[in-house]
Amino acid sequence: MGDSLFRLVRMLSAGFSNQNQAFENPPLYAHILVKFRPLPQLEPGSLLLEQSYAINPAAPYRIRVLRAQRQGDQLTISNQALVDDQRFWGAVDDAELRQRIQPGDLRPLEGCAYLVREQGDGFVGEVEPGCRCMVERKGSITYLVSRLELSPTGMRTIDTGHDPTSHKQVWGSLAGPFEFERTHDYSEEMPTDWQSLLQT
Repeated sequence: MGDSLFRLVRMLSAGFSNQNQAFENPPLYAHILVKFRPLPQLEPGSLLLEQSYAINPAAPYRIRVLRAQRQGDQLTISNQALVDDQRFWGAVDDAELRQRIQPGDLRPLEGCAYLVREQGDGFVGEVEPGCRCMVERKGSITYLVSRLELSPTGMRTIDTGHDPTSHKQVWGSLAGPFEFERTHDYSEEMPTDWQSLLQT
């Protein structure tokens, strides 16, 4: 697998926007900003994720610390919540605030890792099987089904929530994936030693 893990982290270290999709079809797609930035003070492959509506980027509706790693022959991206996450809102654009994120601030999200494989010149990932990635949405407990397609120019994602008993879809896009275009490149913020550490 050589440098595939390093390539994955490098490709993820970016900003994305679905502005074109949202402007072309506003009833179906909100304008969303997604940013992933390296966190050098944490384990190699750790990235801060903030996802927000473009009309209010200061209040992200999703903030996580992801960690891409290799487990045997499998590439994975683990999902970790931040304890009292509002402390870190806006950290994706604030280097000093990002630096304050420490291991003790992280809470693992069980069952929410992505299993990732190379596809063409990019990657495809899906939430691990087992229906264990639980998400509360509008007072209902659901499990997450999610797919990520990453390319050198952008990203496609689709998230849906399903009832744990009936497995019926409760929330999520009915019109198809969100189509994000790459707007920023943060890969130069990766520490120089990550390349060797992520290839071992």
